[in-house]
Amino acid sequence: MSQFFQIHPENPQVRLIKQAAQMIREGAVIAYPTDCGYSLGCHIGDKAALEKIRTIRRLDDKHNFTLVCRDLSEISTYARYDNAIYRLLKHNTPGPYTFIFNGTSEVPRRLMHPKRKTIGIRIPDNKIVQALLEELGEPIMSSSLILPGETDPMTDPYDIRDTLQHQLDLVIDGGFCGMQPTTVIGMDSDDIKVLRVGAGDPSPFE
Repeated sequence: MSQFFQIHPENPQVRLIKQAAQMIREGAVIAYPTDCGYSLGCHIGDKAALEKIRTIRRLDDKHNFTLVCRDLSEISTYARYDNAIYRLLKHNTPGPYTFIFNGTSEVPRRLMHPKRKTIGIRIPDNKIVQALLEELGEPIMSSSLILPGETDPMTDPYDIRDTLQHQLDLVIDGGFCGMQPTTVIGMDSDDIKVLRVGAGDPSPFE
């Protein structure tokens, strides 16, 4: 049975953020709010938790997982990019984008696309996530909470609890946080490509 934390979207309670971060460190799989629906998350190095997320979403080994990061300095540890890309990121983060980069050696191999060696990177504009990442001191390994057969991420924490209470360790209720998925930008080649148009304005990357 999953725990259920109601965390204020503008003023996250420090005590609950600390508890959630400790649960992630200890191997929990959580559902948490972002600026584009809810996501599943776990510790970046936890193989068992990662497999649990694969099972919930019925993902194969070609799925690109996403590292949800605090800021640009954290991204630079896991992704390769030049100064021009840095400036683009600086002007458009935090926000509703997922960026696909070539991963560095710091990214666990099991998180990267097996052939292209790419990794998704996110800096969500959400105070609960930012507080959680600050407390953790490292990225959250993440995947949008889209159930098998569905196309949109789940948006209601009570539905999430009712549906997945025996498969998750924690559901964070941060209120409604949008229905559109992120805009996905490919930055793993010489050409920047808009791979999916979602909540984020694609024009800066076209």
